[in-house]
Amino acid sequence: MSEGKKIILGIDLGTTYTSVAYIDEYGKPVIVPNTENQNITPSVVFFDGDTIVVGEVAKESSKLYPNEVVSFIKRSMGESDYVFEYDGKTFRAEEISSFILRKVVQDAEKSLDAQIKDIVITCPAYFGINEREATKRAGEIAGYQVHQIINEPTAAAIAYGSLDENRSQKTVLVYDLGGGTFDITMIDIKSDSIEVICTGGDHNLGGKDWDDRVVAFLVQEFQNATQTDEDILEDPDTCQDLQLSAERSKKVLSQRDKTPILITHGGERVKVSLEKTKFEEITQDLLERTVTLTHEMLEEAAKKGYEKFDEIILVGGSSRMPQVSERIRQEFSVEPKIFDPDESVAKGAAIFAWKLAIQKGLIKRAAEKTGKQVESMDQYEDGELDDVLEELEQLVSEDTGYSVEDIKRTAIRIRNVASKSFGVVAHNSNDEEIVYNLIVKNKEVPVTTTKIFGTAVENQEVVSIQIMENESSSISTNPAHAVQIGTATLQLPPGLKTDTPVEITFVLNEEGRLQISAIEKTEQKKVDVDIDTKAVIQGEDLEKAIKRSQSLVVT
Repeated sequence: MSEGKKIILGIDLGTTYTSVAYIDEYGKPVIVPNTENQNITPSVVFFDGDTIVVGEVAKESSKLYPNEVVSFIKRSMGESDYVFEYDGKTFRAEEISSFILRKVVQDAEKSLDAQIKDIVITCPAYFGINEREATKRAGEIAGYQVHQIINEPTAAAIAYGSLDENRSQKTVLVYDLGGGTFDITMIDIKSDSIEVICTGGDHNLGGKDWDDRVVAFLVQEFQNATQTDEDILEDPDTCQDLQLSAERSKKVLSQRDKTPILITHGGERVKVSLEKTKFEEITQDLLERTVTLTHEMLEEAAKKGYEKFDEIILVGGSSRMPQVSERIRQEFSVEPKIFDPDESVAKGAAIFAWKLAIQKGLIKRAAEKTGKQVESMDQYEDGELDDVLEELEQLVSEDTGYSVEDIKRTAIRIRNVASKSFGVVAHNSNDEEIVYNLIVKNKEVPVTTTKIFGTAVENQEVVSIQIMENESSSISTNPAHAVQIGTATLQLPPGLKTDTPVEITFVLNEEGRLQISAIEKTEQKKVDVDIDTKAVIQGEDLEKAIKRSQSLVVT
C-alpha cells in the first residue's frame, strides 16, 4: 500500500463498547466490523493465562471468572492509584485499555487486509490532562502512533455535519449519553467550519449507572422474597450475573413494558418482573442530572453570546432509552434526533483522521512549492497559496487516489475549547492562597496566555509553581476546588527584591495537552515544563508495559 493510501483509523474507545471506522476509496466513513462480524466490540478484558481475550467472549466469561475480567476501565483512566492484579502482576488502566485497542485494530487489519499503525482516539469532552494523557499512552503501549485525541461530541458533530452537503449554518447540542460517561456540547456548524462553543458533562454518569439501579432493585426484591438481609453482591458470581441481567433488561424495556428476570443465589431462585414504569422511577434522578448539566452548559454558552440552538442530536448507546427522548422533548420543546448512537463518534474520528492525513499531504506539496516548512496549512500567510492551491489539491488527489472534491472537503476548520480551567497557586491582595486561572474552561484552543506574578519574599531563591486543573469558569478559585497536575521549579538569581516579576506562560493545544514556561525577568532565567503527571504511566513503567504488551497474545 502506498504512503498516500495509508489507512488511519478513527477509534471510539468507549466505556462499554468500542468501535472503529476508516474512510473508504469514495471518501465515506465506514465502520469496520470485528472478527465476530459485529460493528461494536465490548470494552471488556479477560485475563486467561498468557492470553488476553477482549470483547464478547470476555464479557460472557465474566459469569464464570469474575475476578479475571475487567470492565468499565475507561472510568479509571488517569487514576494513579488504580491497578488490576492478575497472576502476581499489576496492570494500570492504560495497559488494560491498550489490549482493547490492539483487539479492534488487529480485527480491522484482517478486515481491510492492511497493516495499520496510525490511529485517532476519541475521549469525553471534559476529560482533563491526566485522562487524555492516559488515553494517548494506551495507544502507544499497544504499539500505534496516536495522531490526536479528539473529543467525542466533536467527532459526532463532524459525522453529523458531513451528511449535510450544503452545510447550512446551525447551532447544535450534542447530547452524548454513553455506557459510562455523559457529555453535553454546543457546536456551531457552518459551511466551512465546525466550532465547539461550550462543553460540560460527568465522566461518572452513563448507562452503567442505570444498570446499577436495576441491580439494587433486584437485590431488594431477592431479599424481600427470601426474607434475608444478606448482601448477595458480595458473591462475585451473583454480582456479575445481576449486572448482565440488568443490561439485558434495560434493552428489553426500550421495546416492551415489562421484562422477567431470574435471580439465582445460594440455592434460591427468585423470579422478578421489572416494569418500565418502575425502571424509569428508580433512574429518574440520573436522567435529571443530565438535564441539570445541560442547563449549566447553556448558561456558559449564553455568556459567549449563544442564547439559543437549532437542534439536539442524541448519540451514545444509552440515548436509545425512550425516557431520554421524552425528557429532552419535555424540557426543551424540541424534537431530538437520534443520530447513529453506536457509530457516529467512530465515523467522525475517521473523518478527522482522514482530514489530518490529507492536510499533511497538502503541507508536503506546499513545502515543495514554497520552500517553507510549517505544521499546518493555516500557518501559510493569507494569499500565499492562492495561485497554486488547485495544483496542490490535484497533486494530493493523484497521491492518494481520492477525488479533488474529496480533497477540498477536508479543508473544513475544526475549532475546540478547553475542557477544564488551568492555573497556578498564587496569593491575592489579602494574602489568601488562590488558584489563578491563566486558561479558563471553554476558551477556544489552541490558546497561549501569559501572566506576570511577583516573588513572595526578598532574596527568594526558587519559585515553586503548582500547576492546577479545575472546573471553575472564573479567573480565580479556591485551591480546595482544584487538582494539582504538575509542578515546575524556577531557580532565581541572588539578591532579588520582593515582587520581582516572574512571567508564566500556559500553552494549551488542540488536543488539550498543556505546556508551561516561566521566566525570571531580571536575568531571563527560564524553565519549561511539558505536563506529564505522575497519575499517568511513564518512564520505566511505560517501557515495561510496552515490552510486556509485545509478549502477550490478544484475541
